[in-house]
Amino acid sequence: MSWLTEYVRPKIRTLFARSSVPDNLWHQCPACQQMIFHRDLATNRKVCPHCGHHMRATTTERLDWTFDENAYTRIELPKTVADPLRFRDTKRYADRLKEAREKTHTDDAITVAHGMIGGLKSVVAVMDFNFIGGTMGAAVGDAIIAAARLAVLQQVPLIVFTASGGARMQEGAISLMQMPRTVIATRLVKDAGLPFIVVLTDPTTGGVTASFAMLGDIQIAEPGALICFAGPRVIEQTVREKLPEGFQRAEYLLEHGIIDMVVKRTEMQATLARIIGLLTQKDHQAAA
Repeated sequence: MSWLTEYVRPKIRTLFARSSVPDNLWHQCPACQQMIFHRDLATNRKVCPHCGHHMRATTTERLDWTFDENAYTRIELPKTVADPLRFRDTKRYADRLKEAREKTHTDDAITVAHGMIGGLKSVVAVMDFNFIGGTMGAAVGDAIIAAARLAVLQQVPLIVFTASGGARMQEGAISLMQMPRTVIATRLVKDAGLPFIVVLTDPTTGGVTASFAMLGDIQIAEPGALICFAGPRVIEQTVREKLPEGFQRAEYLLEHGIIDMVVKRTEMQATLARIIGLLTQKDHQAAA
C-alpha cells in the first residue's frame, strides 16, 4: 500500500470527520414543533420562545425558579407504608414506585422546602407529574399536612405548585382519604391567618383539583394549563356535545372567574413576591 493510502487518507478522514454531537442539545416544542437550543430553553425557564408554550418542569427546576438565588432548604417528609394494598396491575405497585424514584430522584410526587421569596420567608410544596403522573397517595397527603404545619410554625405563607392526574388508584380508598386530609391542612394555614397560594400547572386534575388545589386565597395558573376534574375527552363522551375552544384551560377559567390570574413562568417569582408582600404587609407593619 502506498503512503497516500496508509498515511494521508486517514489524516484527511480524521480532519474532516464529524465530531460526535450530544443528542440533547436541541429540544422540539410539543406545541409549535420548533427546535430550541437547550441553553435558550433553560434561560427561558422551559417556555418556548416561538409560541410561549410552557413545558413541564421538574421539582428542582420549580424550586430554583421560585426561591431567591436558588437558596432553599428541603424538609424531610413523613415516611408512609410503600405498598399498603400490595397492589398489582400490569406490574407491581412497589416496582412502579422504585422506577419513579430512580427517574425523578425524589421519594414521591411532592417535595416541600422553605426559604425566601422576594426577601420574605415562605414554605413551598411542589408536585411532580413525572412521578406516576403526580398522583396523590398517602405520601402526598402527609406532605401537604407537613407543609401546612411548617408554615404555621414559622408564621409564613404556604405556596403549592400543583401538577397531578388525581388520586393514586394503587392505594385505593387510602388515596381518596387524602382529599379531606389536605382540605384540613389548608384550614390550618387559614385559621392561623396566613396566606395559602396555589399555582396550578399543567395538568391539575382529578382528586387534587377536587380538594386543596381549588382552595387557595389566591389562585394562579400558568398559561395553557389544563385544570379540571374530568378531562375534556371524558366530558365530551358523557354529554355527547362538542366543548368550547380552550375549555378547561387556564385562560378559559380566568375568563369565567374560576381562577384569579394567569402568570407567565418567567414572571412567577416576582408575582409571588408581590402577592406575599401585599398579604403580609399588615403583619409587618404591626411588628414594626
